[in-house]
Amino acid sequence: MANRGHLYVIAAPSGAGKTSLMRALLERRPGLSFSVSCTTRAPRPHEQNGRDYHFISRAEFERLVQADAFIEHADVFGNLYGTLRATVESALAEGRDLILEIDWQGANQVRRRLPEAIQIFILPPSIAELDRRLRTRAQDSDEVIAGRMAKSRDEISHWAEYDYVLVNDDLDRTFESLKTILTAERLKRERQPQLSAFVRTLNEEFEAR
Repeated sequence: MANRGHLYVIAAPSGAGKTSLMRALLERRPGLSFSVSCTTRAPRPHEQNGRDYHFISRAEFERLVQADAFIEHADVFGNLYGTLRATVESALAEGRDLILEIDWQGANQVRRRLPEAIQIFILPPSIAELDRRLRTRAQDSDEVIAGRMAKSRDEISHWAEYDYVLVNDDLDRTFESLKTILTAERLKRERQPQLSAFVRTLNEEFEAR
């Protein structure tokens, strides 16, 4: 029977670099996959249904909320986002590790429903740099950027609720820190149930000497 997988919750204000970090982790960490969330917003030109998000109607989303089908869900800038409980539980039961990218509201819900989830928060090196990154994207209007900056302040206020907090002032260094967190979590004693049998064999070797 496979060991239970790990759920890594990664949150950050928009522009802090979490998407780049997650992409690097998924490319270089075998056995790690992205938990695809549901959303009611329209797909962007480069996005594919089922790969980036499950794009569903507001009516379907609300039906799933009523059925308690989400492990977390939130309203973000007028669009609904949620993570299906069945998808997460199935993956973890199969021993697969998942990354879940959500905001502080979702992270708080996961913390209540799945307290063993490992929660990581990414901070920007400065507010000026956060603003610069958002404007460099050239994807949003000034009004949207102002809204994202206001939400970022709210998001950052919850930093102390996470297990790990990283300041992304250097992408490569922050990526190495993320890898270290994943390795350390995997090596925790309680996450290695096979050790009991291994130690028994060591004791048997002692007795046989």
